[in-house]
Formats: sequence, C-alpha cells, structure tokens
Amino acid sequence: MTRIAVAKGDGIGPEIMQAVLSIFDAANVPLQYEYVDMGKWVFDKGYSNGMTPEAQQTIESLGILFKGPMETPKGKGVKSVNVTARKTWNTYANNRTFQTLHGVDTVFSKAGIPVDITVVRENIEDTYGGIEHMLTHDVALSRRFITRPGSLQVIRYAFEMAKKKGTKRITCGHKANIMKITDGLFLECFYEVAKDYPELKADDVIVDDLCMKLVTRPDLFDVVILTNLQGDIVSDLCAGLVGGLGFAPSANIGDHISIFEAVHGTAPDIAGKNIANPTALLLSGFAMLRHLGLMKSAATIENALLYTLEQGIRTGDFGDRNKPALNTTEFAQAIISNFGKQPQHNPRPMLEDMPVTPTVFKLDKNPMLESKDNEVEIIRGVDLFLESNEQHNVVAEKCLKHTGPLFKLVTISNRGTQVWPKGSVFTNLVNQYTCRFESVSEMAVTQTDILELQKRIATEFKICSTELLNMWGDKKAYSLAQGQ
Repeated sequence: MTRIAVAKGDGIGPEIMQAVLSIFDAANVPLQYEYVDMGKWVFDKGYSNGMTPEAQQTIESLGILFKGPMETPKGKGVKSVNVTARKTWNTYANNRTFQTLHGVDTVFSKAGIPVDITVVRENIEDTYGGIEHMLTHDVALSRRFITRPGSLQVIRYAFEMAKKKGTKRITCGHKANIMKITDGLFLECFYEVAKDYPELKADDVIVDDLCMKLVTRPDLFDVVILTNLQGDIVSDLCAGLVGGLGFAPSANIGDHISIFEAVHGTAPDIAGKNIANPTALLLSGFAMLRHLGLMKSAATIENALLYTLEQGIRTGDFGDRNKPALNTTEFAQAIISNFGKQPQHNPRPMLEDMPVTPTVFKLDKNPMLESKDNEVEIIRGVDLFLESNEQHNVVAEKCLKHTGPLFKLVTISNRGTQVWPKGSVFTNLVNQYTCRFESVSEMAVTQTDILELQKRIATEFKICSTELLNMWGDKKAYSLAQGQ
C-alpha cells in the first residue's frame, strides 16, 4: 500500500476528487490517502503560502501530491499556491499529454485528424520567478531567469520521456530570434542534450509559428519542449485541440516530489451542485499511477473511461446534447460499471506493474545546480537604468561628465530601442533610460570601478537598477539595443 498526500482543492475540487478516489477504490488501487490542508481557506487563515506547515511536512515525507484545483485570493499580495508548490519542491518538468478522446467532439476529431501531443514545460524559472519591481512610477520590470542547469534538467527529462514513449520527433519551441540570450541558452541546451539521443529527430520552431502549426496540423507534432511562460500558453492551446481543460491532465515531475493535478479552474458557480466533470483529474490520476508503477490499475481504469466516453456517456459540459447528462457521482459510477471493457479506439495495454525505487526525501542541504565553467570571465562594463524625463541628449551630456578615465558611454536606449548616439525622433520615450558604459581599453574593470562610476552618476540621476556587462572568453553575455 503506497501512501500519497491528497489535497481536495477549492470550489468543485472536493466533488471531483471524491469521484476520482471512488473510482480508484472500486478498482482496488493500492493507495492510502493522507489528506492535507491547502488552498484558499488556508490563505484566509493567515498562511501566506496557501498550505499549513503540517501539509508541507506530509507532502515532503511522502513525495506524491494529488491535488484538485485551487484558488489564490485576489488582491491580497499573495502568490499562487499552485506555482508556489511547484517551485518549492522543484517539480521542474510539467508534463501534459493531449490525446483525441472518442466521444469528445472537436474540429479535429470530426475531420479525422488524430491528436497525440505531449507538451513538456519548464516549471521553475522564466518570468514565473515573480521577481518584479517598479523602476519609476511609469515603468515596471520583470526579471526573466533561464539557467543552464535548470534547462538541461527539464530537457533531459523530455528526451528520456520521448524515448520511453517511443516517439520519433521532439521539438523545441522558442523565441530565440528575439530573446537571443535567454531563449538562446534554452535552445543551445536542447541541441546539447539531443546529441545523446540520435534515434530521435530533434528540431526547433519559433513559438508563434508553432502555435499556428498546432492549430492547423497538430498531427505533425509528438513531443514539444518549451520554457515556462511559453509552455503555459502552448499547453492550454493544446487543451483546446482535444476539448478543453476538462480533458487536460497535468503532471509536475521532480527528483524528490511530484504533483499530479487538474489545471482547470475551481468553477465556484457550480461548486456543490455535483455536476462537474472529473475527467481531467482522473487523467492526471492515470499519470500518477504509472509514475508509481501501478500500470495494471491505470490501464484498467483508463480503458473503462475511454469505453464510457465512446458510449456517449457524458457530464453536462460536453457530448451529444440530445443525450441526458450525468452528474459527477453518476459519471464516476458509469466508469466503474465499465471496468474490464475495451474501447474500440486506442485501448491501453495491460502492462505488468513495475517496482519503483523509493526516493530519499531527507536532505541535509539544498541541492546546488551549477554547470562547469571553463571560460575566463571578465567584466567589460555596466548598464545603468536611470530615471529621467529629459531628452536623451541631455541625459547623455550629464553622463559624459562622469565617465572618468575608465569608461565610455556607448549607447542609451529607451524600452530597449537605441535613442543615442543615433536614433529617431519618432521613438516615443518613457521616463527610464538604460545607459551602457563600457571600459575604454576594452579590458576588464572591477566591481569597485563600477561602484565609483555609479556614485558619480547618482549625483545626476536616480539609479533604478544595474546589470554588469559580463564576458566569458570572447563571447558577450549581454544583448544589444534595437538599432545599435
């Protein structure tokens, strides 16, 4: 008997969780449930991370969390409990599989175009760090972190998963044509890992082109790997290809802790009415069972679900409106009554259960992820983010008075577009400039040199933020302004 942590969720969460667990129990799935307190009502009791300390301790000791949809209170300055849980426990890979379900009509099912796409989304980094600042009263900044170790971690997971799944193609979606350093690093890591999997066709596509192709020819794609924000958007797009979020499972995989959840909303308008569709949570449950090595249980229940859908049995949110809709409990009972039956389309094979090696959960210290750096690192200068509502030529005149013998003012940009030493009068400005200072001799400068420069510039401007201009070997580790 395997113990797992269960969080029922908010809104319709308790109803759909009860339905899914009743199906598991009817199938004699060898699980023992430890219920934990998470969600909106926990926020309301004053726990800023949306979970009680006891819940966190239980989840960290068991390593598996099965959770319903959860609501984060609006306007209270607290972080999403869903994102907090994924990041706290380093569930670095979000795995969401989108497949045609016969009985769930879509544009593609009606056209006879099968959909079977797995989206792997990096789950920890990117703008989801939530590191934001107001630089001026008009200018907000969000910091986007893409790391080499984090990228390698999730990309290697995606390749391993694709190999085990038996797919032929794995595609990296990105925006490296614009975000040349951040998305460029992710894409570089993708092809670095691809060298170890010659049996897989590895290619890449710009994310906007990917979205267009997904809604015209989704059958061309197998496994798609993306950064966090882009993966969030693309995975919901893919949910629309197979009937919506009500048919979209989600698994968040980490080395020590994994979370399986429904990613649709809490639907407070129908909460307590026993009419919600539990399919998404049930599909997530299949991923959990297979993660735990319970292959027979997963196949038995999934075949029953597929057979049930093929028979036109439905809840009120989908299916043939000429057929009566079942409530949540009745839909679960219909699936239970179909145990042992085989669907006509894509029956799941009855594989043998697999022993799963327990993960060691007691860690003495936080794991440090760091790749090997063989290049010589030097600092070539600094970008100073300055607040000013003056024209760029006035900003330049003031900066040039304080460059000293070590620095030269190379460029001034506004919202990423160069406005000095050349630019266009048609470029609209906001009250925050980025002034780039590089070393006169193109040799290294020290942080102390930069601090002295900042002290001088600070006599003229409020310095909102700074970024060092690093170089590794002969490679610049910073981008140019538009038009530079």
